[in-house]
Amino acid sequence: MPKQEQHINDEHAMRLQKLAALKESNISPYPTTAKRTHSVKEALAEKENIEVTIAGRIMAKRDMGKLVFCHVQDATGKMQFVAKQDNLGKDQFKLLVKKIDVADIISVTGTRFVTNAGEESILISSWTLLSKALRPLPDKFHGIQDEEFRMRKRYLDLLINQELRELFRKKEQFWIVTREFMKEHHFTEVETPFLETTTGGAEARPFKTHHNDYDIDVYLRISVGELWQKRLMAAGFEKSFEIGRVFRNEGSSPDHLQEFTNMEFYWAYANYLDGMKLTRELYQRIAIEVFGTTKFSTRGYDYDLAGEWPVIEYVEEIKKQTGIDVIFATEENMKAKLHELGVVFDGTNRERLTDTLWKYCRKNIIGPVFLTKHPKLISPLAKGCPENPDLTERFQILIAGSEVGNGYTELNDPLEQRRRFEKQQELIANGDDEAMMPDWEFVEMLEHGMPPTCGFGFGERLFAFLADKPIRECVLFPLVKPKFSTGQKK
Repeated sequence: MPKQEQHINDEHAMRLQKLAALKESNISPYPTTAKRTHSVKEALAEKENIEVTIAGRIMAKRDMGKLVFCHVQDATGKMQFVAKQDNLGKDQFKLLVKKIDVADIISVTGTRFVTNAGEESILISSWTLLSKALRPLPDKFHGIQDEEFRMRKRYLDLLINQELRELFRKKEQFWIVTREFMKEHHFTEVETPFLETTTGGAEARPFKTHHNDYDIDVYLRISVGELWQKRLMAAGFEKSFEIGRVFRNEGSSPDHLQEFTNMEFYWAYANYLDGMKLTRELYQRIAIEVFGTTKFSTRGYDYDLAGEWPVIEYVEEIKKQTGIDVIFATEENMKAKLHELGVVFDGTNRERLTDTLWKYCRKNIIGPVFLTKHPKLISPLAKGCPENPDLTERFQILIAGSEVGNGYTELNDPLEQRRRFEKQQELIANGDDEAMMPDWEFVEMLEHGMPPTCGFGFGERLFAFLADKPIRECVLFPLVKPKFSTGQKK
């Protein structure tokens, strides 16, 4: 057994003994009520000699004979309390010294004062145990640095890392600002299904499960209800949005998770140019109200979200960087160029080769820029450009070498949509497990008529980029493999 694990197990045994001793002293280690008159923040704001009761977790403890100094932390901050034997009485003081540990959760009552060292404190007259911790806090300078440990014991990581807690308060504000912006622009917030018989709205490998009652296979959605929200446009809604979870059964990376939160909106009687203007305003609002600046540094890229953003075209940018015209080049030419560039690729069909060439190029773009005019082959739901039928009225937002938003003028021609779904079906039949599943009922909806519409989506990858953190770090509880198998003793 590793030395660190042995130490924790020894500590666990000692704390169990203390738990038994507390019970023998008629002290409930897990009472049903908790007294508190002030949060730590409120107590710190009180004047001296005012009586307060605070509650929280003991984060530090120093025994100095007839004095005990402890720091208690709640959601609002950390504060010192001081215990004297003369104030508490011998028995209560002894129990506090001998049986109460760092990590225990307690409430204390006492008067506000300032120590000789100038620290705002409480001189306590009583204490109540609220929860006896049977395991210690992690070694802040060693164990908590381990990535596997941090993600598996995320609650401990959050407990001792104030900066991390603040990150998630900022993430909450990120979605609050987004929601308020959409509502200010008269978008209706909606909820669409998580379980779908076909996955629409993106090209990704889905999670599959079985619906026992209907005896059918269903999939966790890979977009925030794209095909459902477009049905709402046909139903007479003109502006809708949804913030929700999506699921993609793909690999993990600093930019990708299998489960994450996205926002998508749909706007009738608007096109991709309208969408570009609105989303730039949204991103700039997020920058100012959540981060207090428009200037950011992400993975070594420095950029400013203020002002107008340049517009570049997909095909032209690939041609500029690689010399390949993805509309007219043969698949062999594309493969040869990828080999020349040293790019490893799996897919061999034209769609995957085009996408791989683009992914090579995008890392050289600092942004913010709008990427437009994507090939029709890789945009099965976007309306074609009137001036060039090979391209679409699609736009993506690029910053720090990556896409952090995707939208387009929605295809509302049912005959063209059927043809594109048939092409996607061919890709699936040829082994492309990221091609889009056709939704023939969606085509039937289009035959009833859907107004011209702009759709757009972005997710918490944008937040991770602006915070300059890996996206895994920006999820409260990212998925980790279980430590114990089913039935294994813990």
